[in-house]
Amino acid sequence: MPRIKMRDVSIVQNAPNSAETNSEQRTAIGSSNVPNTLEDPTEVQTENSGTRKGRGRTLLRDLYELDPVERVKVGRNSFGQLVGSEARLLAGYLGILARNANMLPINYESWHKMPDSNRNQALGNIKARFVLEVSDTYVKKALGKRWRDHKSTLKKYYYKTKTTLEEKLKNVPPDMLRYQWEEAVRFWQSKKGEDRERVGKSSKQKQKFTHIAGSKSFACVAEAEVFLIF
Repeated sequence: MPRIKMRDVSIVQNAPNSAETNSEQRTAIGSSNVPNTLEDPTEVQTENSGTRKGRGRTLLRDLYELDPVERVKVGRNSFGQLVGSEARLLAGYLGILARNANMLPINYESWHKMPDSNRNQALGNIKARFVLEVSDTYVKKALGKRWRDHKSTLKKYYYKTKTTLEEKLKNVPPDMLRYQWEEAVRFWQSKKGEDRERVGKSSKQKQKFTHIAGSKSFACVAEAEVFLIF
């Protein structure tokens, strides 16, 4: 994927003393040593003890380097869907937050079990960098989707292996807190966890349509096509 340049997105400025842009919020995730690329290749361990090349984490260096009074303005279409390069930048940032084990721990059974304090902290970080034309509920729902996707990925590559429970517990993913991983593994191993997985698989099989086309939502694709027509 081509790297999104900040000159390609809409930037607005806040009042210098705006409460939404305080330094504590803007530095909560950390931005040091962030590579220049948007997505770097990474190697993932497979169940056959081999490795495969996969898309790396989304790293948004330019976003972290914005002036404290600047934020990215994310527009929406007539259906209320977020669109444009700004929406893609936001999606990448949501992914970063979703993988932050300190802010959004994976050892909660579901997104609904996540404490409001954690979700509100993540929302505060988002608002410190983005101006959004949608409700907080919309943003939290999108963040919850990213968090569930992150848990699903960890489960697929670090838990769904032909190993014993003891080995699974020791197979802690990089940047993951051990206690969170152990609690998550024990839940997945439980009857409740297995029942929930069966329900999830059944629901996924019934899904007839997807909501994204590669790295872009269909809303972004449709908007780009409209610009090409005109």
